[in-house]
Amino acid sequence: MPGRRKTEQVKVGLVQMTCGAAPQENLAKAMVRIDAAAKKGAEIVCLQELFRTRYFCQSEDQRNFKLAETIPGPSTDALCEVARRRKVVIVASLFEKRVAGIYHNTAVVIDADGSIVGKYRKMHIPDDPLYYEKFYFTPGDLGFPSFQTRYAKIAALVCWDQWFPEAARAAALAGAQILFYPTAIGWIPNEPRAVARNQRDAWELIQRSHAVANGVYVASVNRVGREGKIGFWGSSFVAGPLGEIIAQGGEQEDILIARCDLGKIEETRQSWPFLRDRRIDAYAALLTRSVDR
Repeated sequence: MPGRRKTEQVKVGLVQMTCGAAPQENLAKAMVRIDAAAKKGAEIVCLQELFRTRYFCQSEDQRNFKLAETIPGPSTDALCEVARRRKVVIVASLFEKRVAGIYHNTAVVIDADGSIVGKYRKMHIPDDPLYYEKFYFTPGDLGFPSFQTRYAKIAALVCWDQWFPEAARAAALAGAQILFYPTAIGWIPNEPRAVARNQRDAWELIQRSHAVANGVYVASVNRVGREGKIGFWGSSFVAGPLGEIIAQGGEQEDILIARCDLGKIEETRQSWPFLRDRRIDAYAALLTRSVDR
């Protein structure tokens, strides 16, 4: 790709922010923060899950389908212009209207020249109290691809995907050097504080384990603020291929910047050759629902 940089040092920016009721205002706010991240040196900027709106999946309401848009569409048009002007790669999570009656939770990857490199449709769709996503989203059908951008080869997975080691492995095997997880997760009402803290710690731990198991960087960006009954806990972070935390935010709005040395991926995989020692001849059970077939 013309203009692709040779160095293995990449700066990643994560934008965690509150969202209001007006989608256009949220889009404008996100673009201002992309600009700010670029000014801080970010070359790849990732926005949180469904950044254009409040997290509407807390209830099942047909009126919310009006929030969906096509890809390409108005939001990607605006983000492509920012990417081109700032020469940054953007990962953006959108409520995609594919055709009438088929909607997806989709992460789009925009390259530093303003072109859409590709998109990922969320594969694992939750259905839990206050996370009624199966009402809105059709499961993805694009697999777990990676995308070559100007600065790195990346994969964009989405929220609930972050709990599944199979998704991270498939994306890493597709060549991704950095796994991005746009996210919407937080505290729910009447949950014992100790239980809630353990869940937050588990959320971080599972993603750091993906970094270790695959020898890649993992970047997770979460929402902040209270929306309806959920208080989103933020805590966005970037982890290195040894699982080490490189940068982490708190529970307030923030723009995280993390320097990723892509050369450490090969170095780590040479020391911990998990990909070499995989027994691909013995994993047929992974293609079954349970051991009882």
